[in-house]
Amino acid sequence: QVQLVESGGGLVQPGGSLRLSCAVSGFTLENYAIAWFRQAPGKEREGVSCISGSSGDTCYADSVKGRFTISRDNGKNTVYLQMNSLKPEDTAVYYCATAPLDRDYHRLSVLIYDVWGQGTQVTVSS
Repeated sequence: QVQLVESGGGLVQPGGSLRLSCAVSGFTLENYAIAWFRQAPGKEREGVSCISGSSGDTCYADSVKGRFTISRDNGKNTVYLQMNSLKPEDTAVYYCATAPLDRDYHRLSVLIYDVWGQGTQVTVSS
C-alpha cells in the first residue's frame, strides 16, 4: 500500500525555521519524484518544491527560492523540506505527493501527482 505521512509542522515566529518530513512506504523512492504543496485557507493548492528520487534534481516555486531546501534520504525513504526565514504568508497546510519520474514533475501541478499525504499545519505568527 502506497502511503505518505507528513510531520514536523507547528507554530513558529516570523523569521524562524521548521523542517518538514515526508515518510513514504509501499514504493521505492528512487523510482519517483516527490513534491511539497501547500494550501492556505480560501486559496488553491500550490506547488512549493520537488525532488527526483533518482537524480536528486530539484525545483522550487519563486516564492520560496533561497529560503526553502528540499532533500531526500533514500535509505530512510524520507523527503525533507527545510524552511528558513519563514513569513506569515507561508502559513498553510503542507502536503507531500508523489509522481512517476516519466512525468513532467517540475511543473508542480496537482494534476501531475497521484498519491498524497494527509498534510501538516504550518503557522507563522508572532
